[in-house]
Amino acid sequence: MKSSQVKSNFISVLFTLPFKVLFSRFTLAFLSLGIQVAFIVFCYIFLNHYLIWIFGGTALLGFALIIWIINRTTNPSFQISWIILILLFPTLGVYIYLFVKLQIGVQAFAKRYQQIRKEQIFYLNQDSNVLAKLKKENALISNYVTYMNEVSGYPIYQNSKVHYYPFGEEMLDDFLNDLRQAKEYIFLEYFIVAKGEFWNSILEILKEKASQGVSVYFMYDGTCSFLLLPRDYPNMLESFGIHTKVFNPVVPIISTHYNNRDHRKIMVVDGEIAYTGGLNLADEYINRISRFGVWKDTAIRVTGEAVRSFVLLFLENWNATDRFPVSYKPFLNSIESVKSSSFVLPFGDNPLDSYAVGEFSYMHMLQTAQKYVHIITPYLIIDYHMLETLCNTARSGIDVKIIMPGIPDKKMIYLIGRTYYKALLEAGVKIYEYTPGFPHAKMFLSDDAQAIIGTINLDFRSLYLHFENGVYLYQDKEILEMEKDYQKTLLDCCPVTLASLKKFPVWKTILGKILRVFAPLL
Repeated sequence: MKSSQVKSNFISVLFTLPFKVLFSRFTLAFLSLGIQVAFIVFCYIFLNHYLIWIFGGTALLGFALIIWIINRTTNPSFQISWIILILLFPTLGVYIYLFVKLQIGVQAFAKRYQQIRKEQIFYLNQDSNVLAKLKKENALISNYVTYMNEVSGYPIYQNSKVHYYPFGEEMLDDFLNDLRQAKEYIFLEYFIVAKGEFWNSILEILKEKASQGVSVYFMYDGTCSFLLLPRDYPNMLESFGIHTKVFNPVVPIISTHYNNRDHRKIMVVDGEIAYTGGLNLADEYINRISRFGVWKDTAIRVTGEAVRSFVLLFLENWNATDRFPVSYKPFLNSIESVKSSSFVLPFGDNPLDSYAVGEFSYMHMLQTAQKYVHIITPYLIIDYHMLETLCNTARSGIDVKIIMPGIPDKKMIYLIGRTYYKALLEAGVKIYEYTPGFPHAKMFLSDDAQAIIGTINLDFRSLYLHFENGVYLYQDKEILEMEKDYQKTLLDCCPVTLASLKKFPVWKTILGKILRVFAPLL
């Protein structure tokens, strides 16, 4: 009986598997994109008789575009990459540039997003007493806060507490317990979600809480979860009572909106507790599985008035992608103060305005440091301004250290990052590679007084193309704990020197330098 059943199951799988593969989400998307590419190729062949006129017109258009690009107020690294692309591939480069810059859908979303941000300003008032106290303590820090108020709208708070977690697995129990204590609502916004112990534990709690009447809102990025979750996953979650949204879902249409991914990591419970950091909802982030050795990631738990900004950060992306935006007031009523003298400034960054507040925040710390700036980042693809700021800070006698991966997750990106090592080392920046594995943490620490922790990598995608979030801390006791953890992490690192750079394979160095030309467009 068992043998015949196994045989029957085998035959069933044998016949159904081809149909599942043929009609899978990946196959259909691939075929759709293939048809669109074939159509473009067909148009090119059909217009072959007019190539002289097309190439001539395109050359003139390309020349005009180069003048336009040079005169735009934008990052020079992007300008150079686009100019090289247009010069190397006159026809293709011109059409790619026009395609990227003229997409109506992205522009419409940008207008919608800015409207949502204007609506939120009403709920983001800066306490003048806090700012006055900060100005009395440190005028440079108060100037930074004033800038952040002006361009991003997010205020700095006192009456808030922060707890630091040096590894994801050390955060796990508190994270799950806080979810279990939810009485009114839960917000979750994450870049990557993958089935496994971490996410399955969270999902069981969310299902239970939704059945108890707790409002549960869950949003994840569509691009990075495309191959990790089923197409109908949002419908399944909705059936459990979990309000679910896929940010920028993958659709079988050639588009550049996939460039603007939701890289934020936010969890909020009842307006009382918030979490953020580098951790996504997958098992490698808590070292339950090993993909690139030991996964070094960090996170913080925030309580008190600063949770208000996390609530609004979540609703910012949720409402911008919803035809029926939810009201802010019901989610802001339960926020309470926690006695503390430290300063906490949660903030968001987005690619739809002209302000790179994440990069500005990092550069602020480099420019105001008096003793040290200690950095940990998984990627290092930076523009001229950031490179010069790092180098000049080190030349000024400031101790600048950067921890990078010993086992990279993206080898091409790692090769590009290494092309910056020589200039940094010659300027006095100390670089270390984390030999046990992959450091995914994103932290800047300075003088035992300032820190930034969040989702913002030192690469073009995080600094210019993604939706990100971070937390700036000033005079918070947890900064000392972060620095202790940094020093402990250094013990597991191998220093990079100018001598060791010469031992790196030449072909890899050359490949990294070639890729660096197009790094802003990757």
